[in-house]
Amino acid sequence: MMLKLDEAKLTSQQAMWVVFSRGKVLVQESSESIPVAYLSDIPFLASYVDEIHQLPPLNETAHRDFPVFVVDLGAEHVDEPGWERVSLRQLLFAEYDIAFSVIGRAWQYIHFLRTHQFCGQCGAKTERVDWEMAMQCHRCNHRTYPRVSPCIIVSIHNNEKILLAKGVRHRESNMYSTLAGFVESGESLEQAVHREVFEEVGVKVKNLRYFNSQPWPFPHSLMVGFIAEYDDGEIRCQENEIDDAQWFNVDALPTIPPKVSIAGQLIEKTVSLIGNK
Repeated sequence: MMLKLDEAKLTSQQAMWVVFSRGKVLVQESSESIPVAYLSDIPFLASYVDEIHQLPPLNETAHRDFPVFVVDLGAEHVDEPGWERVSLRQLLFAEYDIAFSVIGRAWQYIHFLRTHQFCGQCGAKTERVDWEMAMQCHRCNHRTYPRVSPCIIVSIHNNEKILLAKGVRHRESNMYSTLAGFVESGESLEQAVHREVFEEVGVKVKNLRYFNSQPWPFPHSLMVGFIAEYDDGEIRCQENEIDDAQWFNVDALPTIPPKVSIAGQLIEKTVSLIGNK
């Protein structure tokens, strides 16, 4: 949940500020980190005091030095000297230590509030619940919670090589990565791995092993990572999804995602496994 604060508490505390404006995050110019400041240090927020909320930590020790305040300016344009808007993706990669536990989680909550202003069951206006992160319809009593969409992401190896693919949206950057896709209704995570791999590159895999998971706020995914071994089939790229896919030697990898992402971590782990054979 996010806690609503009284003005006295806001003005007396130095805090980390996650301020969203038109889908981007406001930071001080030439900075790639969210500001740590008093409310008085960010004067343009004075008009949004009622919209400021506190993001509770995920555990007792996380970010205990500073509270985290979140505010959504919506479509408002902030033309304030010394401040600029940066993309969420850029900030996540720069702010590794707090990226997903603070910035990504704050965006998922804001996205939820933006997209659930009306009841999906009867169409009435909804209201925010005070004691948990939820939106309540007082006409039909339907309550909604932030959506989490499970996705699988899998690294595939075959003897001394790793299978990497370039999605159509990475055509210009020429970045190759692991395969990933959404879990369908009624499908297990393992079934999703087999289906997505075969759909995207036409091969079969075996010996799936769970690796790790990572929230991915684009806009509300939970990436569940696996490492798998190649079983059978020839690479056949899915049209309109995969631009290219190849088996790469671990000592001749193409451009790959940074290690802040679970894709980069999966590749690093798979390369290590191949090197230890």
